[in-house]
Amino acid sequence: MDHTQTSRDEDFSPGCSSVYQKRSEPELSCVSMKSDQSMEYPINFRSILPHSSDKRKPVRKNKDQIMNQPQDRTNPSVRYKVINTFRSNLMKKFGRLYEGTATQGKPTLLNEIYTELYITESESGEISNEHEVRQIETQSRRTATEDTAIKCNHIFRPLPGQDKAIRTVLTKGVAGIGKTVSVQKFILDWAEGKENQDVQLIFPLPFREINLMKDKTLSLSDLLHVFFPETEEMEISSDGYKVLFIFDGLDECRLSLDFQSKVKVCNISESASVDVLLMNLIKGNLLPSALIWITSRPAAADLIPSECVHRVTEVRGFNEPQKEEYFRKRISDQSLANRIISHLKSSRSLYIMCHIPVFCWISAAVLEKMLSPAETGEIPKTLTQMYTHFLILQTNIKHEKDYEKKLTDEDMILKLGKVAFQQLVKGNLIFYEKDLRECGIDVKEASVYSGLCTQIFREELGLYLGKVFCFVHLSIQEHLAALYVHLSFINYNRNVFDQSFRSTIKDWLLFMFKHVSLSELHQRAVDEALQSKNGYLDLFLRFLLGLSVESHQILLQRIMTLNRSSSDSNEQTAEYIKEKIRTIDSPEKSINLFHCLNELGDRSLVEEIQQYLKSGTIKKAKLSSSQWSALVFVLLTSEEELNEFRLDKFVKGNNKHENMKVLQKLLPVIKESRSVQ
Repeated sequence: MDHTQTSRDEDFSPGCSSVYQKRSEPELSCVSMKSDQSMEYPINFRSILPHSSDKRKPVRKNKDQIMNQPQDRTNPSVRYKVINTFRSNLMKKFGRLYEGTATQGKPTLLNEIYTELYITESESGEISNEHEVRQIETQSRRTATEDTAIKCNHIFRPLPGQDKAIRTVLTKGVAGIGKTVSVQKFILDWAEGKENQDVQLIFPLPFREINLMKDKTLSLSDLLHVFFPETEEMEISSDGYKVLFIFDGLDECRLSLDFQSKVKVCNISESASVDVLLMNLIKGNLLPSALIWITSRPAAADLIPSECVHRVTEVRGFNEPQKEEYFRKRISDQSLANRIISHLKSSRSLYIMCHIPVFCWISAAVLEKMLSPAETGEIPKTLTQMYTHFLILQTNIKHEKDYEKKLTDEDMILKLGKVAFQQLVKGNLIFYEKDLRECGIDVKEASVYSGLCTQIFREELGLYLGKVFCFVHLSIQEHLAALYVHLSFINYNRNVFDQSFRSTIKDWLLFMFKHVSLSELHQRAVDEALQSKNGYLDLFLRFLLGLSVESHQILLQRIMTLNRSSSDSNEQTAEYIKEKIRTIDSPEKSINLFHCLNELGDRSLVEEIQQYLKSGTIKKAKLSSSQWSALVFVLLTSEEELNEFRLDKFVKGNNKHENMKVLQKLLPVIKESRSVQ
């Protein structure tokens, strides 16, 4: 998807953040740290600014003075000076990107590293509650020709042949896919005078900052003065300026956006609660000529009624050429970049995940080190291996900084894992300081692992709310949660996965006195994942099973003490998964189980099918139900087969009844194929 720490003594960023908090840095991005150039962007307004003979420094007035004294806010001189300052402030805030956290390296200029994202127009605003990796895997099967791509800077422009005015755009996309980076690029291009110059003012209002004002009653004019103090000298109205409001992160919104409310606000100076102001602004009662851009993760996109939205777009992350472009920009050594791209392409599951810019960052960080001449060891081929190497990389960064802490790596990872698991089971991606304390974590110690759990990446620090935390990406939370479950069982004989789903006293008593093997723990995890309607435990399950592989346990011993598990347990788990594959009808659930087998190192079913396909005898073979599932999995994860799917490779003779059975079995593949012969 999409998806940063600075000195705590840093000054406020004028005009770009709440007066109640220090500056929030941009969200995790998909870029590298290559440059520490100074932020100096020339803005040439001299041709339109009047010359002034008064060289004295203006006296800064407080808000009450400004509000109580009459001013000529329509004076062109005032307007141009304010706009000049406004643009300059936005460039300072949005001109740089941070990858991971600032403490790990220096930020780079956005324009130096930005890779265009693949954005499409959606025909409808349908909401998907499926696990976001499932959504990515589904999107990876769709060809670019099926959708109309839209450049980030053109989202308010009608496509050729469209005859409609676009006021409100809703952009959806999974975590870490690049929504916030797209917003940042849009704002920077406008501030530098490159794009969308018909807009006079852009007001970026992330929901995580608006949340801090949720209990306030004030006018829209006052709200803008709080976040953008320089606008106090302007009279913002629908006649005076064409303005754009950007509300980033609808999924983080804690306001009660009641679009059925009869409360109507039409005047920019009329006071109301912040949620009422936003609702009236989005509905068009307030500043009807203003443009509105809202970004959201898919599961929260339906908070805005469809009648209030004129265009729905979807950030799809990187398409195939953009993936390569990212790594060539990220890695200065082009020979190394080519090796990294080749390695990722050799693993379909890894290359599919590269649609997510954050995963590209993780992969680049790991593979840049692993493929260097000085490094030895097995190059990561599965998701679990990639994320475990990433975890080791982060602990090494901590050691390089020479932190003197009493906690060992194992203790800290277990505690972070406990937070990750508990919040994952509850469905929470954002959590609070009290959640850390309940797991025995001191916030200052958590900051040591700045690549994993950081205060700054998503922090709300104000008068009303405490600090808010999240992991750099959902997949990192899932990996740490799986590691916590695995370590708790292997090292401490605690079945915390089973424990978290107990609800009655009887369940607890059974849990306390029942001995459970690792294989039984895995089987319970498989069952829970299959029972979840939206697949929210899919990736967690892949990680949990992958962690039990012997080579993986050797890898983990670099950073912790680990009791080794028996390979017999994995064989029992693999057989259990194959039995489940025979009985389930859902292609998506079946696909995840094959990914689980891959993590366990069991590719027997897939290799059987690949042998049939290679020899051309697939249509003659009498396949079992599990082999049919394996065939569907192989075809759905094959770029070549989906480009042009030939049904005659699988149909034999003219028996319509038998052919119809084959057709039904292969329906998921036919549905996703770009061309069917």
